[in-house]
Amino acid sequence: MAQILDAALLQCTPEEQEAFRLRLATLHGNVVAAAGTETPQPCTVVSHKFLPTYLGEQIAPLFAAGASAPSGPGGLERRTLPAGHRSAQSSAVHVYGCGVAVVHLEEHHRVESLTDLAVWRYRTYLQEPDWAGKQITQLMKLHAAGEGHTPEVPAPQYVLSVYELRKHSWTSAGLDTALQLLATPSVLVNRQDPENVVSLGPGVEAAKFAEGWSHAEAVPFGGGVSQGVAGWSGVSYHPQPDERALTTSQIVALELDVQALWALSSHVLHTVEDGHDPVMPPEYGWRFLRSAYYRLTTARPTETAQHRVMREAILTTSELPDRLRAAQDALRDSNP
Repeated sequence: MAQILDAALLQCTPEEQEAFRLRLATLHGNVVAAAGTETPQPCTVVSHKFLPTYLGEQIAPLFAAGASAPSGPGGLERRTLPAGHRSAQSSAVHVYGCGVAVVHLEEHHRVESLTDLAVWRYRTYLQEPDWAGKQITQLMKLHAAGEGHTPEVPAPQYVLSVYELRKHSWTSAGLDTALQLLATPSVLVNRQDPENVVSLGPGVEAAKFAEGWSHAEAVPFGGGVSQGVAGWSGVSYHPQPDERALTTSQIVALELDVQALWALSSHVLHTVEDGHDPVMPPEYGWRFLRSAYYRLTTARPTETAQHRVMREAILTTSELPDRLRAAQDALRDSNP
């Protein structure tokens, strides 16, 4: 019943949700700030970065050397190796049998504003792809000793972030804006010079909180007292200790498979764009992509409502289902 009521609340307009929040607070004798009165505040954030790259058949030595890991929502066979990042609390290379490596970095930060976090994000985006490519190359050389020349692994083409918002002092309206800004931080910085991303100024973030800003293409998801937002380049989530239906680790598990399949489907589609027929090993052909597509997009009997809306929000904003179908068609045409 609680999940049904939560789903009904999510279908209300922002104004109706705010009215419900204020009425509920009044019934409990609490004083709550109305929307538009929130301001930038310090907060604690856990950053998860995902850097995928397609390696194809040359991934075999890494896959053989990796420690076995449980399959994620996509049902992909996966193994892990330590990445040895210089400053991350944890770092690993997730090696998929289909030929993709995904570097995952977990970093903890206490920031004075979300603008500070956005600047850090884009500045580290300049460094992490090159580092990831070199790190995977070193692992290839280490585990492919005696197998001839090891080619340099190309740097991943992009970084996707998931932010878990932990300690903060925002009320409901401010939390909504904070999660929106975490998922779509480009509105807080000047990126005209990619080598020197700078803040647009403290007044910009304050104005976003004052207006209760939200991105038109970002998709909120939640359930119970936990909230999240999925965007094209990132996901934000604020779990509560008494909310057990969905954890950040479940979001991370989904994103690992999503990014691996994005890299794989991109390889197939780029091959087609270059005028060639894509060729994959039979076990990773169009039937493999079809199976992964249905595992990711089909609800499970034991799946909670919160998990379902999270999965749908991430898949919608990533546009992965469309890419998987296109890659599947391309492989079926060239390898019936």
